[in-house]
Amino acid sequence: MKIYTAKQFYEADKATVEKQKITSIDLMERAAELVFQWLDGQLQGAKVPIHIFCGIGNNGGDGLALGRMLLQKEYNVTCYVVNYSNQRSPCFLINYDRIKNVHPLWPLLMKEESDFPNIQKEDIVIDAIFGIGLNRPLLGWVKDLIQHLNASQAFILSIDIPSGLFVDIPTPDKDAVIKANITLTFQAPKLVFFLPETAVFSKSEEILPIGLDAAYLAKTPTEAVLIQKQEILAMYVPREKFGHKGTYGHSLLIGGSYGKMGAVTLAALSCLRAGAGKVTVGIPKCGYTVLQTAVPEVMVLTDTDENEITNFSFPIHPEVIGIGIGLGTSAETEKGFLKFLKTQKKPMVIDADALNILAKNPKSLKDVPKMSILTPHPGELERLIGRWTDDFDKLIKTKALSKKHHLVIVIKGAHTITVYQDKLYVNTTGSPGMATAGSGDVLTGIITGLISQGYGTLDAAIFGVYLHGSAGDIAVQKTGYESLIAGDIVSHIGDAYLELIRVDEK
Repeated sequence: MKIYTAKQFYEADKATVEKQKITSIDLMERAAELVFQWLDGQLQGAKVPIHIFCGIGNNGGDGLALGRMLLQKEYNVTCYVVNYSNQRSPCFLINYDRIKNVHPLWPLLMKEESDFPNIQKEDIVIDAIFGIGLNRPLLGWVKDLIQHLNASQAFILSIDIPSGLFVDIPTPDKDAVIKANITLTFQAPKLVFFLPETAVFSKSEEILPIGLDAAYLAKTPTEAVLIQKQEILAMYVPREKFGHKGTYGHSLLIGGSYGKMGAVTLAALSCLRAGAGKVTVGIPKCGYTVLQTAVPEVMVLTDTDENEITNFSFPIHPEVIGIGIGLGTSAETEKGFLKFLKTQKKPMVIDADALNILAKNPKSLKDVPKMSILTPHPGELERLIGRWTDDFDKLIKTKALSKKHHLVIVIKGAHTITVYQDKLYVNTTGSPGMATAGSGDVLTGIITGLISQGYGTLDAAIFGVYLHGSAGDIAVQKTGYESLIAGDIVSHIGDAYLELIRVDEK
């Protein structure tokens, strides 16, 4: 599913009006009808007080149309116009006249704080003040209104986007944004629903397909793509009947240090569960018994050093190398890793302490094989690209690093975003339960295992992130958020594959 910009949505509206030979007000009526159907399905005629706050643009027009439909169905609804300007959109004015025909005393005009209604926490607030076109800070009393609505503790439903939230650029005043319980967004999601700083303004979203022109949507390229099951199914390659362990490749995982052998153990287990034909781990001597006992399916090669890896040269030729998990950053390890990088040609999966060493030695990024995958958590990413001012700045800097060194960069988080060149692949699986030690090590193992089987590095990163999150989603149904541990994610990788196959059969 593509994630469009505000400009692209406006162009889609225009194309829809032209191709379907309808008017803009017809399209607005269509959108409002879908919101009404959703709300009517939830309320089933309940007489709970509903307050609709409408701006004076097209988002406000949606709100007025919805108010008219609720009135005609005899809901207990009151409409307000947030009268912050003398300029009104044509569609707003049409719907203003239409609701006047149904209820001559409405809507109530608001011009200052004294006009704010008293709202109880048992009420419903519908936010239709600003839409996706907002690009300037709010007036003082309008900001006060938004804070008044947020403080009411009422259930808030936003139409298309929470008012005050900018779509394609940083939001300048986060104290002037509606905090929605749910957002009913039109046709496709917006990128801000998935960024850490702005996702907090909408607890959940539902997409209402309003029938925008399919040809325009299909041919229009977007920077961001939402990764769901259908995208992963298109990548998935089923096993061959006559395949053998050699068919599915040999992975080498290099990591571990004294006290951190759990990381490479988790990565090895997840690499196998992801489907790698063979897995070898390169570790310091102290981890030999640990790995041979915990993961009997893997082969073990040890460094001459007891507690850390100093010599990264192992006498095998794997399809892929995953490196960094539990590695440590001692001077000898750093020296050995940087020397090792200069000898590598195949793409690698680089995580954890290997990223920290690169951040300390940024000139060595040029030695990382092209199309390698970096999997930083926020702290590691900051060390690589520097501090960012906001999530959009973070994405700009990450794309710049990706383009400069031809790397795939996985920004781990609640909605992990895989970055390659100017493209963003936004993941939809995973939960807060996965915020636990070792979860990232599992992801490194999964991605490494996918590359071992022949997946391209970009596909492996996108697929691996999805599979990792899906396994966590399945596991958390049994453990709850707080009790989920990284080993539970490993244990449910197979279930994540099975769910994918079951979807494919439908």
